[in-house]
Amino acid sequence: MKHLLFKTALCAAGVLAAAPRIHAQTADRKWGVSGYATTLEYRGDLGNNYFTTRNATYGGGLTLSHYLSKGIDINLSANQATLRYPGESGTFTAGGSALTNGRRFYANVSTFGLGFKFKLNNGWALKEDAVIQPYILLQPGFAYIYTDRYTGTYSGNQVLRSMNYGAFDGQAALGLTFRVTDGFSLFAQAGQHVIFRDDERLDGVSTGEDGFFNKRDQYLQFSAGVTANFGKGKDTDGDGVSDRKDKCPDTPTGVKVDENGCPLDTDGDGVADYQDKCPDVKGLAALQGCPDADGDGVADNDDKCPNTPAGVRVDASGCPVDSDGDGVADYQDKCPGTPAGVKVDATGCPLDRDGDGVPDFQDRCPDRAGPASNKGCPEIKAEAKKILNEATKYINFDFNKATLKSSSYPKLEQMVQIMNDYPDYSLSIAGHTDSKGADDYNLRLSYERAAAARKYMLSKGIPAERIEARGYGETKPIADNKTAAGQALNRRVDFDPYLTGETNAAEAKYGPAPSISELRATGQKLPGKKTTGTGAPRSRKAPAKKASARKK
Repeated sequence: MKHLLFKTALCAAGVLAAAPRIHAQTADRKWGVSGYATTLEYRGDLGNNYFTTRNATYGGGLTLSHYLSKGIDINLSANQATLRYPGESGTFTAGGSALTNGRRFYANVSTFGLGFKFKLNNGWALKEDAVIQPYILLQPGFAYIYTDRYTGTYSGNQVLRSMNYGAFDGQAALGLTFRVTDGFSLFAQAGQHVIFRDDERLDGVSTGEDGFFNKRDQYLQFSAGVTANFGKGKDTDGDGVSDRKDKCPDTPTGVKVDENGCPLDTDGDGVADYQDKCPDVKGLAALQGCPDADGDGVADNDDKCPNTPAGVRVDASGCPVDSDGDGVADYQDKCPGTPAGVKVDATGCPLDRDGDGVPDFQDRCPDRAGPASNKGCPEIKAEAKKILNEATKYINFDFNKATLKSSSYPKLEQMVQIMNDYPDYSLSIAGHTDSKGADDYNLRLSYERAAAARKYMLSKGIPAERIEARGYGETKPIADNKTAAGQALNRRVDFDPYLTGETNAAEAKYGPAPSISELRATGQKLPGKKTTGTGAPRSRKAPAKKASARKK
């Protein structure tokens, strides 16, 4: 029964040694339980068995330890072991004298100690989590000893058969702890025990010799075992790493962390995995951990143009900016302000098919070269302009009619040729009269004469949309109607070219007046009375005169 406590302790030590690993004993995990095996070696009155194994005996123990600081732990230990000396029966020599009829002594030694463990892995010599951790143990305690021996005489003194007694015990030890994992370690320790009792000794023999160590039986204890530690430090963010060791104490709940309590960063780019959109590839913090091969500020996984040259401004998709949307990036665009929808060449400049320096979208004649001052169209040559300007002198009509005289045909033919030579131009024909006669009659006559000239040119193949005819009657004189000479000048048909699509030349000169085409398109008739082939309409100013006296 007296050894039942120790047998139980040894079983408990075995269970603890097989327990799952927990955190190493530190300021956070302050409690530790060790289970170990021991062997004892005797030195006393009967002889010296230090550092030999011929009388080896074995035992075991259990220690409960508590962390006080980086340098000191406090231990409570219980150990059960046996001692014997010598191992053979018969006569033997001890202390220079013979022991006859002696066999041996055999002792059960139970020790209990309160120890102070001075650790060298205190941050000064070694780190606290070093693999090898040396220490010094000073442990005062109490020993309970049961000694049994055979009868014999030693130097005239009677050797006791058996005895049970308790005594103060002291141990000084050196040890090494081997850190296997964060929660499991092995240790080996060698310690010197001294029994503090003068009358009855460990071996049951008292020689009376002087000296501190001579008066006291002693033994070496060699121990080896395992340690598991438990406890829990403060962990504010609940990541499993105590605040004392946590270099990132504010980690969000549920985020996986490393041994320092910081969020995992698998690719080592400085962006934690839980914030890293590309956790397996090194990237940039500014791009949530994703790489940017071309350095344009757009992550590769979002970059539609991942090989953009350095320094080029890009849009949100990572492609070079194309400010004018012409399909040519700004850094290659020599004309970055091209209006939307304009076709461009490879340099981003508007197409100029005729190479006249006027882009097609502004060129009224994109297939024929011309100066910008004429909107990219060829200018009518001086001789052609002269023909058009003087045509009014050579276009004649029958008296008071809209019938062309044959003398007008050569000049009209010349104008047909000009229209064919300059296909980008249209022709405005405007008819005018003098002030004699009724206004509405004159207006109709001016329309009909302009229409007659137009009809002739259409008959020569000029498209109808390129010739406009309109009449202004007597409203746009160029000379004084009070004289015959002035009236003659006012009776005219003007021929003015203009670029197709521009404002009608007659309208630009004289103001608006419906063209014949416009009148027909709306189903209207020519304004005024219908002109007659003979005679002149009545004059508003001199109704008594004969119409035949006035020339139209």
